[in-house]
Amino acid sequence: MIKVVGIKFKNGGKLYYFSPREGETYTRNLPVIVETARGTEYAWVAYPEKEIEESEVVSPLKPIVRIATQKDKETYALHEEKRPQAIKICKQKIQEHGLDMKLVDCEYAFDGSKISFYFTSANRVDFRELVKDLAGVFHTRIELRQVGTRDETKYLGGIAPCGRVCCCAGNMPEFKKVSVRMAKAQGLSLNPGKISGLCGRLMCCLGYEIEHYTEAAKQLPKVGAEVGTPDGKAIVVALNMLKMDVRVKQDDGAGGWIYKEFPASELKFKKPAPTPKEENEDDEELE
Repeated sequence: MIKVVGIKFKNGGKLYYFSPREGETYTRNLPVIVETARGTEYAWVAYPEKEIEESEVVSPLKPIVRIATQKDKETYALHEEKRPQAIKICKQKIQEHGLDMKLVDCEYAFDGSKISFYFTSANRVDFRELVKDLAGVFHTRIELRQVGTRDETKYLGGIAPCGRVCCCAGNMPEFKKVSVRMAKAQGLSLNPGKISGLCGRLMCCLGYEIEHYTEAAKQLPKVGAEVGTPDGKAIVVALNMLKMDVRVKQDDGAGGWIYKEFPASELKFKKPAPTPKEENEDDEELE
């Protein structure tokens, strides 16, 4: 076992492990200074000191440099104050150069050695002249990074269709793979407007309960199948995979239908055989 402290660099960001300094006490959301491959960075404690298996750690485990001092906090606050102006200038320069790119965010290195600008674009962009122009304005090293549409939403945040903050911006450290198959398994409409997030891609939450729906589907008949009920044979018209209930219709003998609901455990039916996975279905995304 090894002692570590969970560190995050932004809300909803990926969690990284660092080694605690002897004699220091860490609390949740405490600002700290750490050394990374990108240099010295300002971060926050996500999880206080704990012990984990060494196999869970990516070596070498770097130590926390220090708990952020008042001067460190002031430096970080100064960088944050300059971000809006930097974004405004960069947008103007992008327009002047006529580049097909959308600026998403910018980030100052804690030591002031560089400014990183994040953008999205449908195509590759030759931004060499833009970098030179920005370097002349800010008199520091400039770095431009192209990110995807999901990353854009993660940086900007927003309110998802459910009424809560987007998962990627609030509580999801890393993107998980989602597919149309997951929407189909949950009986959701394949209308892009119903199952797409603010980024225009499939909602990340489709993957949260997919294991339950996959297992539930094995215990339920298919819609349209004939089943045996305590009241005789019937046709399945709808499924409730959360309650494990089945809605059926039965002939009332007068040319009409009687609709009833039964727990799946009370029905007799042949369990559906696993359907072969459609080619590339796992990778299918609605645009």
